Amino acid sequence: MPQTPKINYQLALDKTLSEITAANTRPSLLLHSCCAPCSSYVLEYLTKYFDITVYYYNPNISPEKEYTHRVDEIRRLISEMCPSVSFIEGKYEPERFYEMAKGLESEPERGARCLKCYRMRLEESAKAALSLGSDYFTTTLSISPQKDSAVLNVIGAELSEKYNIPYLYSDFKKRGGYKRSIELSAEFGLYRQNFCGCIFSKAEAERRNQKT
Repeated sequence: MPQTPKINYQLALDKTLSEITAANTRPSLLLHSCCAPCSSYVLEYLTKYFDITVYYYNPNISPEKEYTHRVDEIRRLISEMCPSVSFIEGKYEPERFYEMAKGLESEPERGARCLKCYRMRLEESAKAALSLGSDYFTTTLSISPQKDSAVLNVIGAELSEKYNIPYLYSDFKKRGGYKRSIELSAEFGLYRQNFCGCIFSKAEAERRNQKT
């Protein structure tokens, strides 16, 4: 597991946004999106500061019907909420996810399998940001209470150094971000899934539901 220093990533984001505002600039940002509900608040928040391209790369999601539904929802959200935002759909390559997950099928959510999945998706996002010439890249994943924002930010920082593109530190669940995403999901009638996306997280969610 990556080392996770105790950093307030919301304050780190505040600092970057203050610098952008003071410089009177509007940088470009590639925003990796995991789903429409998580993206809703992040887009509301960051479109004030950045020209955003949403990048949807999530080969972990299955079955394909579920994947397609989530893609359709993020497209709809963008068209209804922030039509100036661009959208790019990455490759849907579930076979790559399953190859990556070999031997880690029994890992709990937030375990080693998830960490490798975060890195795979963030690395593709960094590559896409580099290809587009974006000024920054980041992910909506940190808005979820089920995701470790410190781990995500450490991975983002490592990839930032590898690809020489700034990673926008974040912990979007802070300051009511997750709550606001629920409100926006209701406002736009978004599909809110009850599992992260892969068959392993779905099975874990079903086991939790059986206990309640």
